[in-house]
Amino acid sequence: MRAAEAARERMPMIAITLPDGSRREFPQPVSVMQVAESIGPGLAKATVAGKVDGRLVDACDLIDHDATLSIVTPKDKEGVEIIRHSCAHLVGHAVKQLYPTAKMVIGPVIEDGFYYDIWFERAFTPEDLAAIEKRMAELIAKDYDVIKKMTPREEVINVFKSRGEDYKLRLIDDMPDEKAMGLYYHEEYVDMCRGPHVPNTRFLKAFKLTRVSGAYWRGDSKNEQLQRVYGTAWADKKQLDAYIQRIEEAEKRDHRKIGKAQDLFHLQEEAPGLVFWHPKGWSVWQVVEQYMRRHYRETGYGEVRCPQILDVTLWKQSGHWDNYKDNMFFTESEKRTYAVKPMNCPGHVQIFKQGLHSYRDLPIRYGEFGSCHRNEPSGALHGILRVRGFTQDDGHIFCTEDQIESEVRAFHLQALKVYSDFGFDPNVEGAIQIKIALRPESRLGDDATWDKAEDALRSALRSAGVEWQELPGEGAFYGPKIEYHLKDAIGRTWQLGTMQVDFMMPGRLGAEYVDEHSQKKHPVMLHRAIVGSMERFIGILIEHHAGLFPTWLAPIQAVVLNITDAQADYVASIGKALANQGFRVDTDLRNEKISYKIREHTLDRIPYLLIAGDREKQNGTIAVRTRSGEDLGTMTLDAFAQKLREEQGPRA
Repeated sequence: MRAAEAARERMPMIAITLPDGSRREFPQPVSVMQVAESIGPGLAKATVAGKVDGRLVDACDLIDHDATLSIVTPKDKEGVEIIRHSCAHLVGHAVKQLYPTAKMVIGPVIEDGFYYDIWFERAFTPEDLAAIEKRMAELIAKDYDVIKKMTPREEVINVFKSRGEDYKLRLIDDMPDEKAMGLYYHEEYVDMCRGPHVPNTRFLKAFKLTRVSGAYWRGDSKNEQLQRVYGTAWADKKQLDAYIQRIEEAEKRDHRKIGKAQDLFHLQEEAPGLVFWHPKGWSVWQVVEQYMRRHYRETGYGEVRCPQILDVTLWKQSGHWDNYKDNMFFTESEKRTYAVKPMNCPGHVQIFKQGLHSYRDLPIRYGEFGSCHRNEPSGALHGILRVRGFTQDDGHIFCTEDQIESEVRAFHLQALKVYSDFGFDPNVEGAIQIKIALRPESRLGDDATWDKAEDALRSALRSAGVEWQELPGEGAFYGPKIEYHLKDAIGRTWQLGTMQVDFMMPGRLGAEYVDEHSQKKHPVMLHRAIVGSMERFIGILIEHHAGLFPTWLAPIQAVVLNITDAQADYVASIGKALANQGFRVDTDLRNEKISYKIREHTLDRIPYLLIAGDREKQNGTIAVRTRSGEDLGTMTLDAFAQKLREEQGPRA
C-alpha cells in the first residue's frame, strides 16, 4: 500500500489554470465536469462545456496535460450556441420517434437559432411542426444525459447503415481522413457531430420551433429537395420571450407586407428578384435618389451614366470573369458575347480613360445611380432586401496613394451624416458598427499589394478616431473594404455602405495619369457607396420606420378629405394648391362616411389628414389630424404649408 502511495506521489500532477489565474492540480486525467465539481456544485450544475487551451470541448472530455480551462455556462455566448446546436440534435430525436422513415442530414447553428435539414417523403405541415415541438418538450422533461462516444470510422459507418441514414453515410464519405468520429446518444437516437453538446437535456428548455422551409442537398438546386426545420433556443425563458417579441415585431414590420398594404411595389414569379415599383413606392425612391444626388454634387462628384451591357472581353480584363462570372448574366448579339453589368466600376474606368489626366487633376470623383444585375440563387432572394436587379449610389474616386487617407476620412464623415439624416443616429452606442473585410481566398494581386491596401484603410479609420472589427476573408476580389453596419429600431443589424481600396483594376484596365515627374502611373481606385442597393435601403427604411415614414420621406404627405359633397370643390382646390407648392398630396372625395375615410388613411400611415366641413370651407381653413390620432386644430392653408416645409427633411 505504501508502495502504491509512493508511486502516486512520483506521478506528475496535471495542472489546470483557470481564468482568474488560480491553479488546480489533479493526479490523473480529469474531465471538464470534474474540474467544475471540484470548484463547487453550483458551477457543476451550470456547466455546459469547457474551453481547453482556447478550444471548445464537451464537459465529459478528459484533460490529460497541463492546460488552461474556462468553464462554459449558459451565461456565455458559446454556451448559448452549444444549447442551440444540441436543440438541433433534439429535433432529430423527436423527428425519428414521430416519423421513423425520415432521414437526418445536418443541423448547424445560425444567428439566434438553428435548423435541421431532413429528408421525408412528404412536406411537413404546421401540425407536424407543432407535434415535433411537443415531443421535444416531452424529451427535455425526462432530463436524460447526452452521451458522447468517440467511435472508429468503420463502426460509425455500420451504425448509420443499420439505421438507414443515407445522408450521414454521404457525409462520412466527404471526410476520408477522419479515423474516429463523435457519436452523441440521445437515449435510442444517435447522431454524428464534432460537438460539443450539452451534458443533459435540462439545458434545452427555452426553445421554440419557428418554421419549415425547403432546402436543397448541399445547397444545389440540381439536387434533391430536403426540408429545413428552423428553431431558436436561449439560456432561459426570459431571453426566449424577448426574442419571440422581437420576431413578432419584425413580422409586423415586414417590408413585403407593408409594401403591399401601402401599394409601394410588388414582385412576381415572371421576374424573380426584380422589383415592380408602383407610383407611391417610386415616390419614396425619388426622394432618396434626389437626396443622394444633392450629396453627390455637394461632395465633389460628377454624376455619370454608363451602358448596361459591355463586351465580355472587358470583364475578362477587369478580373470579373475569373472571380465573379458565376454571379453574372450574359447575352449574345451578332456573334458577340456581352455581360450585363453586376458592378459599375469598369464603366467608370472607361470614362476616366477618355483624355489625359495630370496628378494635379486628382482626385477625380464619379457617381452613378447605376443599375446592376447579379445572378443570385433563387433560394437567397428575399423581397427587395435581396434581389437580382438593383441600383447603387455607386461612386468611384481616382486618386494617388497619398490621397487615400483624406478621401476615406471624408467619406466616413459623409456616410455618418447620411445615416443620421435617415434616422440612424451615430451618437447612439452600437447604432453604427464599422468593420474591415480583409483579403478573400479568391483574389487578384499579391500579398504585398493587399497588405498596402488593408493598412491604408486601417490608417484612415485610425485618423478618424474610429474603432473597427476585422472580418478575415470577406473582402472583394479586387480589394479590402470598410463596411458600415446599421442597427434598426428593433435591434437588427444591416450592412449598407462600403469603401474599398483597389490597386488592381485601374492597371488591368489601362487607366493612367501623369505624375509630377512626367511619368505615367496607375491611379488608386476607391469604390464607395453609402446606401448601397437602393432597393435594399428602401426595404430597410420601411422596416426601420414600420411604414411610418417621416414626413419628408412619405410617399403621400397629406390627404385632404371632405365631409360631404358640399366641400368637394374646396377640398380639390386645397389639394391642388399644396401640390403646386411641391408637396405630395392626395384628395379623397369619395361619398363615404368621414370616420371610414379617416380610418382607412390612418391605416395607410399617411402623416397628415386634412379635413374640411362647412365651417372650414367658410373660414378658409382645414382641420389637421396626425396619423397617430392627434388633433392639431384648424389651420390656414399657408400655416399648414409652412409646417410641411419645416418637415421637408435634411439637406445632403
